[in-house]
Amino acid sequence: MSADAARRAGQGFTSAGATKLMVAACRAAGLNSDGAQMIRLGENALFRLAAHAVIVRIARSRDYLSSAEIEVRVSRWLGREGFAAARVVDDLEQPQVVDGHPVTFWHLISEGDRDATYGELGAVLRDLHSMQLPEGLQLPPYNAFGRAKLRIESAVGIPEDDREFLRKRRRELRDRLAELRFDSPKGPVHGDAHVQNLMVDQGGQVILIDFEGFSYDHPEWDLMVTATEHLSLGWQTSEQYAAFVEAYGYELSAWPGFSTLRGIQEFKMVTWLMQNIEESQEVAEEYARRIASLRNEDAPRDWHPG
Repeated sequence: MSADAARRAGQGFTSAGATKLMVAACRAAGLNSDGAQMIRLGENALFRLAAHAVIVRIARSRDYLSSAEIEVRVSRWLGREGFAAARVVDDLEQPQVVDGHPVTFWHLISEGDRDATYGELGAVLRDLHSMQLPEGLQLPPYNAFGRAKLRIESAVGIPEDDREFLRKRRRELRDRLAELRFDSPKGPVHGDAHVQNLMVDQGGQVILIDFEGFSYDHPEWDLMVTATEHLSLGWQTSEQYAAFVEAYGYELSAWPGFSTLRGIQEFKMVTWLMQNIEESQEVAEEYARRIASLRNEDAPRDWHPG
């Protein structure tokens, strides 16, 4: 996709545009979209249906189709294994493609009265990383930079100087990664393993969600998320991070390659946010804060979650 085409695609993925796609997807699936509520607009648009216990997930473009297909296969595998994870609606053909956007339908998880803890995140990842993939489930290697290149080219409203800086930063990090050597064996990796991708249902069960980054690779890619959030951003207390490390059984920051993984994670956090800067002044200000500190590796990361 050319830079101009990518930017045109990015311009179309707004709250209003995603809502129209949701209505069309529900109509094609035989579901009632009346009263549906948007939960989130980020890498995907998420809607909660009022007439059914279903979540509708809409991706930004057809480029996300392979990820949507992986999500469906992983959900069904984890379900067969009895692993506590989000479940796709089985009696619908998935994913659907509506006006060039992959769409998936998920059973609603009725949340309880508490959030998942970092100790629970460590335990879930420990259990996930110990699993064996079944025959026939092919997962790609972890995509270290995700869709950063597409985001950089498609972002609307960012200074061209920022765009060029991010292109250069991606090349530098890619070169550093090429020299990295992992000691751990490969296995199933979630790909976006932060505590917000856990939900606690009304029965107190901790449930893993969001499988589009699922891959077959080294477990360090999952551990880097919480390690970066704590050691770079201070988003967890020392007690929370200690509980995560104890539950998982490994401290990633002791590994010499952590600084490279931390740099990649910070870079992706900036490029993820910038695709929504036209949604609100708050998002635009947070992006400006992040890009300014990213230009200086030694600068404090005074970033706000979100």
